[in-house]
Amino acid sequence: MRRIRLAAWAIPLLLTAATLAAQGVKVKEEKPGLLKKAKVTAEAAIATAQAKLPKATLKSAEIEQEDGKLIYSFDFATAGKSGIDEVNVDAMTGKVLAVEHETPKSEAAEAAKDKAKSKAKGDSAKATKKP
Repeated sequence: MRRIRLAAWAIPLLLTAATLAAQGVKVKEEKPGLLKKAKVTAEAAIATAQAKLPKATLKSAEIEQEDGKLIYSFDFATAGKSGIDEVNVDAMTGKVLAVEHETPKSEAAEAAKDKAKSKAKGDSAKATKKP
């Protein structure tokens, strides 16, 4: 009985991993070493996220620290629907934290915010370096 349960769990996971490889999507780390800290594998988190949007295609994947939590953030596109759907999965528990639809306009605003945040980090790192 245990083997049947394991097989029932492992098969979709393996299929998802194969799908991920076929799509050429790699999980980006906000900071090096975050994937090693995660208790939930990227493949398992993708399977969980894909289950929320079964007809969508994975476009990007990231692991990041957000509000003190280590999370996977996945962007999915759905044919016939503008924008993207973002699914956040807790990297420690595997639970879905949020599913949000982002319009092209809100997606652009978020990208600009991330770019400004990244630039600010870069500027502060330069300021702390000694000549």
